[in-house]
Amino acid sequence: MWTSEITCLLIAFALAAALGPAVIPLMRKLKFGQIERDNGVDTHLKKQGTPTMGGWIFLIPVVAVAAVMAVINKNPHYLVLPGVALLFGAVGFVDDFLKIKKRSKDGLLWYQKMLLLLAVSAGFACYMQFAGTGSSISFMLWGHNYTFSMGWFYIPFVVFVLVAESNAVNLTDGLDGLCGGTSAMVFLFFALVSTFLVVSKEAGVFASTFVGALAGFLVYNYYPAKIFMGDTGSLALGGALGAVAVMIGHPFMIFFAGLLFVLEALSVLLQVGYFKLTHGKRIFKMAPLHHHFEKSGWKELKVTYVFWGFTLIMCVLTYIVARGFSV
Repeated sequence: MWTSEITCLLIAFALAAALGPAVIPLMRKLKFGQIERDNGVDTHLKKQGTPTMGGWIFLIPVVAVAAVMAVINKNPHYLVLPGVALLFGAVGFVDDFLKIKKRSKDGLLWYQKMLLLLAVSAGFACYMQFAGTGSSISFMLWGHNYTFSMGWFYIPFVVFVLVAESNAVNLTDGLDGLCGGTSAMVFLFFALVSTFLVVSKEAGVFASTFVGALAGFLVYNYYPAKIFMGDTGSLALGGALGAVAVMIGHPFMIFFAGLLFVLEALSVLLQVGYFKLTHGKRIFKMAPLHHHFEKSGWKELKVTYVFWGFTLIMCVLTYIVARGFSV
């Protein structure tokens, strides 16, 4: 049952690991380096100039493996999820490129980025409505599947899931290996769900491939990082996670297995809202949440390990609650 998934995982890992030594020097040559905020965490200033846009290291293997699987199985549906990831990554690429060109932390204007993300999300939502699962979503609890139709509310709901997840994962990308490691765990969770609980071959292969590709990327992104994924990678990861949750018909799972991403985004929303309401007061020392712990004296690696552990626990608990304890 797991043969193709494991094969795709291993091939994606090998491709990503092989791409690193080619992409990193290229990004250096093109002077595509990270730009750090002056008012950020002091220890991050040394990261200034580290090559970015490394998301291509895992995106290229994912798309390549999917293309091969589509040809072998004569099934174009294998290309749907990689296509979503690629389009989200393209939005991130434009954002990254503009930041580098302007030598600023600001790339696309917020409404420009949002419109592009909405367009990609709406395209996928319409595909799922008319060519995929229809307008139904499910909630799995203790081995029982509860399905209900959302009608035309399905499309805006799917759009919300993808846009919210892409932005939440994007906010999590602030420490070496943090976003890549936590995303790999959630993709592994969906690989298991797609194989043993839902049985969606395309989703299972896609999630497994992403696990391998991210593992290969982490060879170069683990502390101290030799390259960062940039918005090219983080927006692609968020969009892909949201899309795979929708494709298997269980979009709520992403909010539990990926609770860390929700908390990271919520910390920013609370910080900004409280700051405006109180005219300058803050809830956290710095947002997103991982920076709060850094400002509290935690080492970068400690924050990463704790957040990895939290994500692993949430993935395990979500799987257990969905499946139950039956063998």
